[in-house]
Amino acid sequence: MSDLSTTYLGLNLKNPLVASASPISRHVDKARKLEDAGISAIVMYSLFEEQIIHESLELDHYLTRGTDSYAEAMSYLPDGGMYSVGPEKYLNQLSGLKKALKIPVIGSLNGVSKGGWTKYAKQIQEAGADALELNLYFIPTDINLTGQELEKAQVELVAEVKSAITIPLAVKLSPFVTALPNFVRKIVDAGANGLVLFNRFYQPDFDLDELEIVHSLDLSTSADLRMPLRWVSILYGKVNTDFALTSGVHTASDVLKSMMAGAKVAMMASNLLQNGEQVIPSMLSELEAWMKEREYISIKQMQGSMSQKSVKEPAAFERANYMKVLNSYRELA
Repeated sequence: MSDLSTTYLGLNLKNPLVASASPISRHVDKARKLEDAGISAIVMYSLFEEQIIHESLELDHYLTRGTDSYAEAMSYLPDGGMYSVGPEKYLNQLSGLKKALKIPVIGSLNGVSKGGWTKYAKQIQEAGADALELNLYFIPTDINLTGQELEKAQVELVAEVKSAITIPLAVKLSPFVTALPNFVRKIVDAGANGLVLFNRFYQPDFDLDELEIVHSLDLSTSADLRMPLRWVSILYGKVNTDFALTSGVHTASDVLKSMMAGAKVAMMASNLLQNGEQVIPSMLSELEAWMKEREYISIKQMQGSMSQKSVKEPAAFERANYMKVLNSYRELA
């Protein structure tokens, strides 16, 4: 029998299939079904910087309102104590998952700036998280903000979060960076134990009848695997960190490709949201069957075997590949 085990962020996992951040983790019963089906770890849905700041400001407003006229105003919550702080719900949910599951649970913070909100990294650790994933999801719209300034701020944020915790830290990145390898090196030097490639930017659409901006969720397909596959392949061996590949993981073939590129785990959400936990056993069975047929003893044996540093044609990951694809299209035409 082939050994499907892998390690990620110092965690020993029974296989490389991890449930990435999604609404599934809001429900303990659904998370338990993922575990029973064979998922090796689960990433919590994200706690957003904006959510923390908003809740803190709103709570501050209620706590300070009327303090001049009511001596004990600082000791009560409005509306009969029914006011509930969002981040606290998140921490309670995380604690509940840890109690219900045997597999590792990874907390998730989403933010881009330094500040008091980062104290929740430590609270996520205290709630029982086995590791923390920091999602650097940001769309720069200020024409005065330079790429260098933005990267510096994100590197400083990684360092600040890392200094607050002792559990492993993974950083989830965007592909839209001018010099990604250099930025990755800075993120790892700042303390990241792992990198998750990549977060997906959800794009707004226009409703031409109502003349409104429409926000819709388009789930990934296996075609979305190519960008993270390429960059994991390029970066593998150049920085000393664990790679997680996400966006486009739908089949056993996608998992195999992720491992051969150099990833330690393949993270999946869209397939689980569409089809449920029943897809997991078949993916793992197909993964093991493929390995047995080709005499792979373990997942670790194949990790990085098709990375840029390992293949016969390293230029296939670079500009030469662009020219080759265009020429092949002309030949077909």
